[in-house]
Amino acid sequence: MTNLRIGVMYDRDWAPEGLPDFARRAEALGADDLWVVEDLRWNGGVSAAAVALGATGRLRVGIGIAPAPLRSPALLAMELATLARVFPGRLVAGIGHGVREWMEQVGVAPRSPLALLEETITSVRALLHGERVTSQGREVRIDGIRLVHPPAEPPPLVAGVVRPRSLELSGRVADGTLIAEGHGPRDLENIRALLAKGGAGEDHTLSVFAFCAVGDDPEEVARTLHPHTEGHGAWLGRPQEEVFTVSGSAAQAAERIGALRASGADTVVLRFVGPEPLRQLEAVLEAAER
Repeated sequence: MTNLRIGVMYDRDWAPEGLPDFARRAEALGADDLWVVEDLRWNGGVSAAAVALGATGRLRVGIGIAPAPLRSPALLAMELATLARVFPGRLVAGIGHGVREWMEQVGVAPRSPLALLEETITSVRALLHGERVTSQGREVRIDGIRLVHPPAEPPPLVAGVVRPRSLELSGRVADGTLIAEGHGPRDLENIRALLAKGGAGEDHTLSVFAFCAVGDDPEEVARTLHPHTEGHGAWLGRPQEEVFTVSGSAAQAAERIGALRASGADTVVLRFVGPEPLRQLEAVLEAAER
């Protein structure tokens, strides 16, 4: 599977202190990426990315995702710039809407989530490229700010979005799009069309999260996946059996990764469920001939 990046998610439910060793071991196994999660009450995405980058020497680290309502664009740009200067070429920054009810819990739910996401991505990109930014947008207000230490190699900004209007927005303003778990090859074809409608070019990347359970017993794999696909199906508004996973034997998992690649994925990020995630990762990478 040349030209496809295969990554692994450090699940939000795993203890933060386990991240450095996990990142080192994933890197040693040959993973291309490690993605950390920022969800309200769990972990900070920028701090987790710093931990993973500092523990490794080659691995690309993705933030999936920083909720725009929780982040001042100026502060987010400052933090990303620091990481990009210290670890050039190894950071991908995901930005998204955030879960509405979580944003309401902390009093930062925007009037217009679409406007906030677009204005945040636009402002952060300009700041990372060393520009002086003044924005009097619908949601973002910045008056003449320019970073003192912009990175020589700005990290790509990817939008973590699901809905059609947000996908069009991503195609218009982001370097790439991050797709949530449960989306399969047919979904990616529709997503690519929406991104193109927004103006995405050939260099717009598509990264896909996928639940992954690897084992030789199909019934055990199904039992392991069930609580995850059930809840995620409800969130996506689709039957549980239509929630796409990378699962089965290692060879079957590799085939499913290949199907995502054939439908336009540039990166597949595996969210392992069940015991021994690194053993599962090793089996998948071997099957994919990585």
